[in-house]
Amino acid sequence: MPTKKLFIMSEEKSLNFIEEIIEKDLAEGKHETITTRFPPEPNGYLHIGHAKSICLNFGLAIKYGGSTNLRFDDTNPVTEETEYVESIKEDIKWLGFNWANEFYASDYFEQLYQFAVKLINKGLAYVDDSTSEEIAQQKGSPTIPGVRNKFADRTIDENLQLFTEMRNGKYADGKKVLRAKVDMSSPNMHMRDPILYRIKHAHHHRTGDKWCIYPMYDFAHGQSDSIEKITHSICTLEFIPHRELYNWLIEKLEIFPSHQYEFARLNVTYTVMSKRKLLQLVNEKHVTGWDDPRMPTICGMRRRGYGAAALRDFCDKIGIAKRENLIDIGLLEFCVREELNKIALRRMVVFNPLKITITNFDKDVEFVSIEDNPEDENTTHRQVPFSKEIYIEQDDFMEVPPKKYFRLFPGGKVRLKGAYIIQCDEVVKDNAGNVVELKCTYFPESKSGNDTSGIQVKGTLHWVSIAHAVNAEVRMYDRLFKVENVAEAERDFKDYINPNSLEIINKVYAEPALAKDSFDQRFQFLRKGYFCLDKDSTTDKLIFNRTVTLKDTWAKEVKKVN
Repeated sequence: MPTKKLFIMSEEKSLNFIEEIIEKDLAEGKHETITTRFPPEPNGYLHIGHAKSICLNFGLAIKYGGSTNLRFDDTNPVTEETEYVESIKEDIKWLGFNWANEFYASDYFEQLYQFAVKLINKGLAYVDDSTSEEIAQQKGSPTIPGVRNKFADRTIDENLQLFTEMRNGKYADGKKVLRAKVDMSSPNMHMRDPILYRIKHAHHHRTGDKWCIYPMYDFAHGQSDSIEKITHSICTLEFIPHRELYNWLIEKLEIFPSHQYEFARLNVTYTVMSKRKLLQLVNEKHVTGWDDPRMPTICGMRRRGYGAAALRDFCDKIGIAKRENLIDIGLLEFCVREELNKIALRRMVVFNPLKITITNFDKDVEFVSIEDNPEDENTTHRQVPFSKEIYIEQDDFMEVPPKKYFRLFPGGKVRLKGAYIIQCDEVVKDNAGNVVELKCTYFPESKSGNDTSGIQVKGTLHWVSIAHAVNAEVRMYDRLFKVENVAEAERDFKDYINPNSLEIINKVYAEPALAKDSFDQRFQFLRKGYFCLDKDSTTDKLIFNRTVTLKDTWAKEVKKVN
């Protein structure tokens, strides 16, 4: 079970274990420079776990003056599509990285085939006619040695002929496989004559129908690393048992000795990282697609308004470990807030309106100047229309307030952000007794930035001018799952989907500046949270996604280590 990892932020950073290995290799002259690779299978969209691997592989190459290849592990034609290839490239570029070379495992199909022929000629591979069930049974168990079958006794010439016939399409899917001849009694099950090639008559997204046999991951991966002269092949911990076969194949083929290193994969609270489960969420319509803003996919996070710098900062903060742990999603949200606080344009949007009529305001409109981002010392200012009739939030008024209530109430005073101090003089109700309007007066001498009124107030409210308000839709996104550790939950993971992960507010009232802002800008709706424009927006209808709340509303523990 992964251990829980709380927020830990430290000013000093020591080398992680992979950096220590690289520095030792370079110091000893083992390599003149380093070459890493990011090898995704194009069978789905990348998620935040892939972002960690991307930042690691590209980051190491940048730090040590090396290079990183992007290599698509496209050895399974049934599940792979060009759509996924393009999305992966877009995500990597968006994260801020550029690859030295773009390769595909399919680039090496002929060379991999010749590698397999070399193993056959060495007596180290054979064609097996057994079914997958028979092979599994013959392998034994971790405590019982496997038993090699009669097909392992085929001659080199017979194996070469059968393997050629497999390539030429003579046999149906599943009729034969090519296996390495290693050790059926090895305590490592991956070494018990592993399958190197299988027959699959399927159209490949790049090679078409040229091939009907495809290498298994364990055969394609290490050999592709070697072909590209990858110095440090970095994988997640589940590939530790595969390393022995990785090394065996390189040794027997007598090719460039790439070496595999493993680190802990990323596990994050309140989400799932399995491609299979993410695909299930998409196919069963629990989400609107791979880029649904609740998904942990990079494209989903981008649509939600997460910034690339925030994701890189998050990956840097969690570091590289050898042991599985569970990272609090609050740390990711913290990184997102940190970035957005610096760059987000401040805007006023009223979600649940209450009308205010300022009885002594006798102008059609007056423009007040409000800063776009008080965190920016070079902030610009915008002109916001102020008029006789405005909206504030229903929650910002109470007819019978408690003590220390600093918002509006009968006889009470508040400041309107960037504008004037007002006083509530009269409460207007409908026949059912609901408050529908407040009649107020304003103090002309109390204008923000030039206040000579001498009036002291403790509350400041956001507002919009009714005559100038822009209508918009807001999508309030929250965490997709209700439980912290979805992987360890007892029932089916879909049973823990948060029914309140999306709330749509069909009509909010926004200041007019938002109608002129662009898709690449980020916003803080004052006192509401951080938002971005959604791709579904049109010139007639603005739609905003909530990126993250202003504070951690899930009240997670935050620890700071100085």
